Amino acid sequence: MKHQTSSRIFRGMALMLFAFVVDATAVAQKPVRVACIGNSITYGMKLENRERDAYPFQLQRMLGEGYEVGNFGKNGATLLRRGHRPYLEQEEYRQAMDFAGDIVVIHLGVNDTDPRDWPNYGDEFVHDYMALMDSLRSVNPKARFIVARITPIADRHPRFQSGTKQWHEEIQKAIETVAAQSGAELIDFFAPLYPHPWMLPDAIHPNVEGAGLLAKTVYGAITGDYGGLSLPATFSDNMVLQRRQPLELHGTADAGSRVSARLFTAKDSVVAQAEAVANNRGEWSVHFPALRTAEGLTLEFKAEKQTGKKASQKKVQAKTFRNVAVGEVWLCSGQSNMAFRVCESLGGAEDAARAADDGLRIFNMKPRWETNNVTWSAEVIDSVRHLQYYKPTTWETATPENVLQLSAVAYHFGRVLRDSLRCPVGIICNAVGGSTTESWIDRDMLETRLPVVLKDWMHNDYIQDWCRGRAAKNLGLGEGIPSIHISGNTQDFNARHPYEPCYLFEAGILPLEHFPIRGVTWYQGESNAHFTEGHEKLFRLLVRSWRQYWNKPQLPFHTVQLSSLSRPSWPHFRDSQRRLAEEMNGVDMIVTTDVGDSLDVHPKNKRPVGERLARISLVNDYDFNLLPTGPMFQAAVVRDGEVICRFHNAEGLCTSDGCAPRTFELAGADGMFYPAEAIIERGRVVLSCVEVPEPTLVRYGWQPFTRANLVNADGLPASCFKAVVR
Repeated sequence: MKHQTSSRIFRGMALMLFAFVVDATAVAQKPVRVACIGNSITYGMKLENRERDAYPFQLQRMLGEGYEVGNFGKNGATLLRRGHRPYLEQEEYRQAMDFAGDIVVIHLGVNDTDPRDWPNYGDEFVHDYMALMDSLRSVNPKARFIVARITPIADRHPRFQSGTKQWHEEIQKAIETVAAQSGAELIDFFAPLYPHPWMLPDAIHPNVEGAGLLAKTVYGAITGDYGGLSLPATFSDNMVLQRRQPLELHGTADAGSRVSARLFTAKDSVVAQAEAVANNRGEWSVHFPALRTAEGLTLEFKAEKQTGKKASQKKVQAKTFRNVAVGEVWLCSGQSNMAFRVCESLGGAEDAARAADDGLRIFNMKPRWETNNVTWSAEVIDSVRHLQYYKPTTWETATPENVLQLSAVAYHFGRVLRDSLRCPVGIICNAVGGSTTESWIDRDMLETRLPVVLKDWMHNDYIQDWCRGRAAKNLGLGEGIPSIHISGNTQDFNARHPYEPCYLFEAGILPLEHFPIRGVTWYQGESNAHFTEGHEKLFRLLVRSWRQYWNKPQLPFHTVQLSSLSRPSWPHFRDSQRRLAEEMNGVDMIVTTDVGDSLDVHPKNKRPVGERLARISLVNDYDFNLLPTGPMFQAAVVRDGEVICRFHNAEGLCTSDGCAPRTFELAGADGMFYPAEAIIERGRVVLSCVEVPEPTLVRYGWQPFTRANLVNADGLPASCFKAVVR
């Protein structure tokens, strides 16, 4: 009897233990619930198959069986409780509460840019956001919260300029405040989509590919998997680090990885080292102090990620870059006259033959496809649309072979700096033939400061006819300016082109990822010479854009004035370039009218251009005691019926051919100019003209292709100018 009783007790205990094990296994195998809270972007509005392609469904496929992703997006929902459609009052919110997610991803705020909402109730945004999180936490106290900076609203949106953009930016800051105050993890839904406006067909809702970028962003935040240690493409063997300024080096790694950076000599003597931890977005950055000139260094990065409880259970990745130098790094950019190669230039073969120099390093970004007068294939158009315009490249030391393919202006600029500074010099070149000023400016700058340039750019008079026509040809839209129409809020055509506003900033500047540089040489303007006044606005924005991008308010800009060519608008444009350089801090200009070609927009004598850029840099950036440029107009005054012109940089003022100064002209009140007789006296030019007894205006070199001959002691030409006589 006792034995039977004991057996029953044992069997009962065994059944209870079995049930416990089953329950524990079930708990262990229970998928992690991911609740995606949001508006129509989360819901998948405008997607043909939203139940397959909305970002939560794409996320489910990425995460796999260990997760259960719920889509609780509500079309038109606002975060604000007093907004026009509060999320807290929707059925999707109640479903999310029942779901009780272990991980909660929130993307709300886009609809709060509505004028019914943000102007009236914006002050309540942070409070309402925190209240939403508290309510979701009440059904799962251990929930992990991930809040997203909101997706872009493109400039095509009808309310973009009437407050939407400004309110959008204010909401982004409010979301960052929510993350900081609540301890929630912050991710970015804005940055992945912003350079790809075509992924927002109606200016708001991502297409399938755009939704995939959002899913990938959330996947990385949840898993911490960012593909391991990665650095910008500008990191390679033979790279040059900018000397004499603190350096921030950055990249990505799996979240939580401890990243160490070490710069050391061939004898393993440490020059600099630093550590950082990758955040939940996989981002890390390390800081080196200002470095001295050096060569033959090794730069090593290591990322260590704990993979188990034991100290030895670590995943270690390393990237090593050899023959690293510390010196001067310059970006050489612009359009075809900057892109013009050594092999095409006057004396190029001889220059390249003696170009071997381990201390001159080249990062030559060459386009995969030129913008020649051809129609691109569908594959090319798709690659360009995805910003895959430049060929992959690495840093190389200068050799006769690779110098032949480098910009001639950039080469001669770097060569003179190298000879004069006696330090390593790194040249980054990303010039693109025919490119417009506006194509090199960042999107936010144009949206904020000059949005008219972005509007239907293929029919926009801000953009030169030739550029729009060539883009149309490349994209297969015909020989002339294409007939593209906008239907509602949706632009039917979504291809992109290097001449498009913002394109080359997004394809050619963003990939540099803030690589430290000393300054910029800029040779561009031919594709904007049709509209001098417009270029004056655009050039100021370009300089501001790049200085903001590199966080260097005084980033030097050395510019090239357009050369001589038989195009009527060019004297006006050249004078505008002169005035811009005169007015803008840290911007200067060299003159090239003496090496122009009346029939060729690409004059072949590039050596003087590069050497003059180097000269002005040596003076203004490195304190060399040289004349920086040719004579630059200072003032014109009347004395005894004659006009006296004074110049800066006028030491040894003379003419290039020993003849009297040519191309000076005077005008009276009627504005009609007549040739003036000119003589040089005591470093000044004295003018007289019998046809103009009371001169009020003076100009010099005011011909599209000019034979102007005024120079200084170093043979540097004077700039054209037009000015009032005082």
